[in-house]
Amino acid sequence: MRAVGAVLCALALLAGCSSGEENATTQAQPQTEPQATETSGGGGMAFTEVLDGLDSPLGIASTPSEPDRLYIVEQPGTVRVVEGGKLLPDPFLDVHDEIVSGGEQGLLSLVFDPEYESTGLFYVNYTDTNGDTRVVEYHATETGAPAKQRELLFVDQPYANHNGGQLAFGPDGRLYVGMGDGGAGGDPENRAQNLDEKLGKLLSLDADPDVREKDWMIEGYGLRNPWRFSFDRETGDLWIGDVGQGAWEEIDHRPRDSPGLENYGWDVYEGTHGFEDKDPSPAGRLVMPVYEYSHHNGCSVTGGYVYRGEGVPDAVGRYFFGDYCSGAVSSLVLENGEALDVRNFAHIDELSAFGEDADGELYAVSLEGKLYRLEAG
Repeated sequence: MRAVGAVLCALALLAGCSSGEENATTQAQPQTEPQATETSGGGGMAFTEVLDGLDSPLGIASTPSEPDRLYIVEQPGTVRVVEGGKLLPDPFLDVHDEIVSGGEQGLLSLVFDPEYESTGLFYVNYTDTNGDTRVVEYHATETGAPAKQRELLFVDQPYANHNGGQLAFGPDGRLYVGMGDGGAGGDPENRAQNLDEKLGKLLSLDADPDVREKDWMIEGYGLRNPWRFSFDRETGDLWIGDVGQGAWEEIDHRPRDSPGLENYGWDVYEGTHGFEDKDPSPAGRLVMPVYEYSHHNGCSVTGGYVYRGEGVPDAVGRYFFGDYCSGAVSSLVLENGEALDVRNFAHIDELSAFGEDADGELYAVSLEGKLYRLEAG
């Protein structure tokens, strides 16, 4: 995401506001520019406010072993618990002494081990007091604060923006993390296309404590700032909202049966448009976004989820995403690799993230401190 905390616009200023096959191929041109059909809910659905009073929320997590709970990641370093629609007084986790918070830095993401009920393990991504990225494993106990188990990833961050931050477990059981290109503007050190760098990449790791895998695998590259990505819980497809530079925001899609490494184009391309006059790395396949929109309609995409809940029948199978700057919430369907029926149907000020509960119901958070839920309209 281009900016988080109270200064998401800081990135907008910095960045203009805003092992696979050897032969590169390019996907079809994406559909662009959604035509707004509603501005505050419509199409049989709407986002309704659940509660207020959160402190700069940036993420939403859940686990099947606790179906009545949501865990809200707060940028200053705490994870709060929402149970039965109410905010519990005590935080689940507090790491504020270990992080730097503000701008695009802070506690950025949390994900539970798929076997959390038996392992008690969960993972967080934060920028430490030096501004560098750390992914850390914790063990939750029924009494007392969670205990830090081990550090899985450390990445030296050259700048204070484009930290990425999303964590998610894929359908393959591996832990995925999104890394921005290192920051500043225009990827000045050309990291996103360099496979010797972790920055500008989608990385994965077998996090099983019994495996003790140490080397992160590059699953995708050519990313500018994949602030939020998700896996479709039904199909296993990957969706990435990659924040653009000065002109275009993009949605990337990787089907579960993708043949291998994918290059999403940055900084040779911004969306489908040429950005730097050079050739992309030949490793893997060059793919174009399935959807893009210009900065006439926003300036910082917030990637979301494909809805797989039961409460909003009209939303099933639709991918939901939004834009921090404009507050627009949109959805689309994907057919044969083409984005169709794009709807801009709602508005959430300072939209920072989406998330699912254990049943697949969709939520969103705003940096204003609010939690929203998608409901039938």
